[in-house]
Amino acid sequence: MQIIQGMEYFFSGFKLITQKGLKRFVFIPLLINILLFGSSLFFLFGWLSDSFSYINNMLPEWLSWLEWLMWPIALLIVLFSYSMLFTVITNFIAAPFNGLLSEKVELHLTGQKINDDGFAELLKDVPRMLGREWTKLCYYLPRAIGFFILLWVLPVIGQILWVLFSCWMFAVQYQDYAFDNHKISFKQMKTDLQSKQGLSYGFGFAVMLLTAIPLVNLIVMPVAVCGGTKLWVDNFRSQYRNQ
Repeated sequence: MQIIQGMEYFFSGFKLITQKGLKRFVFIPLLINILLFGSSLFFLFGWLSDSFSYINNMLPEWLSWLEWLMWPIALLIVLFSYSMLFTVITNFIAAPFNGLLSEKVELHLTGQKINDDGFAELLKDVPRMLGREWTKLCYYLPRAIGFFILLWVLPVIGQILWVLFSCWMFAVQYQDYAFDNHKISFKQMKTDLQSKQGLSYGFGFAVMLLTAIPLVNLIVMPVAVCGGTKLWVDNFRSQYRNQ
């Protein structure tokens, strides 16, 4: 079943990040994740503490217990929205490193280089990589807003569609690095992923599950890049080799 296979591709990334020759390319995306996640949580926790203290001071003493109610509600909201927002921000910053990691994973799996570009050429590619992230963001935002509104209008249907959309976007995000390394357009990449929707949704579902788990989500990005690249090699690479 393609959905199970897609999930297996994601989990194969855990093995790939430990392979000799790949570890050093995993380190930078992982470090970016840890630094951004740690610092943002620190400031977010401080902001929530100050906000709740301010609100609590305005409340009568007999309503002070509301602070204990507000904390779990706020944490649930943060966990629901923060993972995707955090992913968007970190992917912009880590895009060049994720692209390089995907390139090295493909070399590890196939024994063939994508190109012979040096470090200087890699730097020249950074604007293109960031532009690709911007394209993904422009694709994501209007749809995310629409599905978010639907969550309030039709809660049950909205939740199902939101989960499916999140799975699709995680698949697009992390499988795209291998496509982009081969200069395949964003439109063509989406068409290819849609041709194997079971793989894409299974892969994206696994990413979504682990992204929602605190601390574990710190290593999801490099794992997903590695797993997404393996999925590319096994299912899409052959059709572009002679192009």
